[in-house]
Amino acid sequence: MGVYNRTPLAFERGVGARLFTTDGDAYLDCMAGIAVNALGHANPKLVQAVKDQAEKLWHVSNIFTIPGQEKLAKVLTDATFADEVFFTNSGAEAIECAIKTARKYHWAKGHPERIDIIGFDGSFHGRTLAAVNASGNAAYLEGFGPRMPGFVQAKFGDMEGLKALVGPTTAAIIVEPVQGEGGARSLTEQQLQALRRLCDETGTLLIYDEIQCGLGRTGKLFAYEWASDAAPDIMAIAKALGGGFPVGACLATAEAGQGMTVGSHGSTYGGNPLAMAVGLAAMEELNSPQLLAHVREVAGYFTQQLSGLQERFPDVVEDIRGKGLLIGIKLKTPNREFMQHARDQHMLIAGGGDNCVRLLPPLNLTLEEAQEAMAKLEAACEAARTQAKAAA
Repeated sequence: MGVYNRTPLAFERGVGARLFTTDGDAYLDCMAGIAVNALGHANPKLVQAVKDQAEKLWHVSNIFTIPGQEKLAKVLTDATFADEVFFTNSGAEAIECAIKTARKYHWAKGHPERIDIIGFDGSFHGRTLAAVNASGNAAYLEGFGPRMPGFVQAKFGDMEGLKALVGPTTAAIIVEPVQGEGGARSLTEQQLQALRRLCDETGTLLIYDEIQCGLGRTGKLFAYEWASDAAPDIMAIAKALGGGFPVGACLATAEAGQGMTVGSHGSTYGGNPLAMAVGLAAMEELNSPQLLAHVREVAGYFTQQLSGLQERFPDVVEDIRGKGLLIGIKLKTPNREFMQHARDQHMLIAGGGDNCVRLLPPLNLTLEEAQEAMAKLEAACEAARTQAKAAA
């Protein structure tokens, strides 16, 4: 189907932060499959995990015990607020599970009227019908029928406005601690804490979407960890969890998950042995103190250098946003044109809302590669300035 506006680049292999086209051209990948290839391309440990498991067992139905699920679930619950996990194939499916979990919780507690899910402007939670309704992006809803009942949108960062929306039919608040598609906007530690207090005071469940900002991208395993006493009740993760292999998960406390009883949810492929083997290998790397320290170091370098870039190109760069290695550059020139300028320098970056571009490199990007990225961004800014002057 013609749903993608594809760039005419075809890649046949990748190594670390490099992608190589079918013509042999090399590109510095600061997109990483949109925060998916968090450990780089063809990571040896992930490759070996796939090979080892593929020779034993790819798939078995969830009507049987799958030891890999229990192992990966324990890794995730030991590292987070959660007590239980449901494995999916994607982030959108993890969001679906999170929404169902929240509504079923209130039903189980004798409050079936509590169905409303409050989301935020600029958010992105996936492409299923429930996910696009939670996001509220009009472009993604167009043509798919009327808005589904039970979804409400608040203004990102407006805590007073949010309080006014929480009422007797509210089931949950869903939020990305650091927005990805919405332009790399992040909630402050104080705002995350205020969200937690509001949910506690009103009996509302707090859902974090850490599909893009989680699993090491901000320099901690999860972005919510930057704020004390701000843990969610439910959290959706994916992307980096498989390092490129399709796997996601919905994490929950035992309290929040009490409505998810036998028969209330399921998945054919979710949690299959192959995905679990890759997820275990990925988590071993992603949750290492050395990698998280490296992310903070490289992110610090980018923060410093991008500040200088903004000073040198005030006619091109308006603002630097984000957290860790989820970096947003808000532009004064069209972001799609800037992405092409970057590609002309053989560098891949992602687009974003609010006329932003995003840097989402592998978390093990070296400082030397970060320096190379900055040189390419400088050249892209020069090209954007030249184009803007010519147009004027």
